[in-house]
Amino acid sequence: MPTQFSKIILGTVQFGLPYGIANTLGQPSFKTVKEILALAYDHGIDTLDTAASYGESEIVLGQALHELKLHGKMHLISKVPPLPPDASPAEFAATSLAQSLRNLRCEALDGLLFHREDDLPHLPVLQQLQDRGLTRGIGVSLDSSKYVSQAGTLPLLQVPCNVLDHRFDALIAGHPGQLFLRSVYLQGLLLLPEEQIHSELAAIIPWRRRLAELGLPMKELCFRYLLSLPGRVSILTGVDSVAQLQENIRLASLGPLPAELLAAVRNAVPLLPEQLIRPCLWPARKKKE
Repeated sequence: MPTQFSKIILGTVQFGLPYGIANTLGQPSFKTVKEILALAYDHGIDTLDTAASYGESEIVLGQALHELKLHGKMHLISKVPPLPPDASPAEFAATSLAQSLRNLRCEALDGLLFHREDDLPHLPVLQQLQDRGLTRGIGVSLDSSKYVSQAGTLPLLQVPCNVLDHRFDALIAGHPGQLFLRSVYLQGLLLLPEEQIHSELAAIIPWRRRLAELGLPMKELCFRYLLSLPGRVSILTGVDSVAQLQENIRLASLGPLPAELLAAVRNAVPLLPEQLIRPCLWPARKKKE
């Protein structure tokens, strides 16, 4: 039986480093992390997404779960960092996973993904780790359509999806496994005041306005849109505070969009250029790399 992940998955990159174009709070304190985890568990959010590349996230999670006595009660998904060109894929992945397990204070993960889609050809490496009982599921985190055909039947698949990003709609509709949908608010760009949007991303504004004309608050529209998608879909979203998690729980309680509103969202926005909807291509991000 495949692992049953909660409909809402708590992303934890914020627990290890400042993250998101609209993040003004920085990293939450350890006390806040524990409060967030406790609230999530109490509301049936039993799955956590982290990664070796998320700063101190795994260490923070391991300690917090230990203190809350939630080990074994929450599903853990982590990711192998990009494989270095001069490294043995098998050795690198095994070493990375071993460190993640130490940090998280657990013996096995519920999911292990390649963090970089270009590492997908090395999937047998993850299969070997699964065969050893170190993870219950394997897959990859996609960011472009480059590997859609190869990844279409993977047991676990993480993809970006939101009201402006329809690159993976066909994949989502036909995927037989578990999908983790990230970027619900496009790293905050969908909620950022217009005057704060970078000039090179200003082309997003007319599409935001068109969606606003549908009559729902943008945050509600974004969240309920993902709740409306078919298949074994979980919404992956991170928070910086207890209040943000409480808001996500409230939005989830509203349920999927009516069919006519779901169709209106899809009809309102065409397939947009990746420069607008892939954060790794945004101007501020490119300057850092």
